[in-house]
Amino acid sequence: MPDVWQLASGGEVSLEQLNAVARELLTAANGIKVWLFFGEMGSGKTTLIKAIGNEVGVEEGMSSPTFSIINEYDAGPGKKIYHFDLYRIKNEGELGDIGANEYFDSGQLCFVEWPEKLGTLMPPNHFSIRITPTGPQHRKIEFKRA
Repeated sequence: MPDVWQLASGGEVSLEQLNAVARELLTAANGIKVWLFFGEMGSGKTTLIKAIGNEVGVEEGMSSPTFSIINEYDAGPGKKIYHFDLYRIKNEGELGDIGANEYFDSGQLCFVEWPEKLGTLMPPNHFSIRITPTGPQHRKIEFKRA
């Protein structure tokens, strides 16, 4: 796939289509483990992450780790998902303190909200998703591989 943004499911996506979009994104990521979610506050980043988690076998409820910075979920035997919310991060040093690189190098899925805060810690091999609200219940979801 070229390094350009591609539309998920051909355009606007409704809440009812999220599971299908999650499956499409899992296929498009083609094994990339670090996913970066770009979008304004309330655009649906966590909602999409929950749908993806559901598709890979997370059975427990998923929520945004806004205050804990990172949540860990079981996704089957030997599989984990690490969900980061970097909104409250003030600098890269804080990310070093929580061992962000170790998580990124773990071989497990890592979903990162507010990846703009990664700075020089941005992994070179990542899958980016951009969510843009187009209405109260619809979003444009675009993706690309780095």
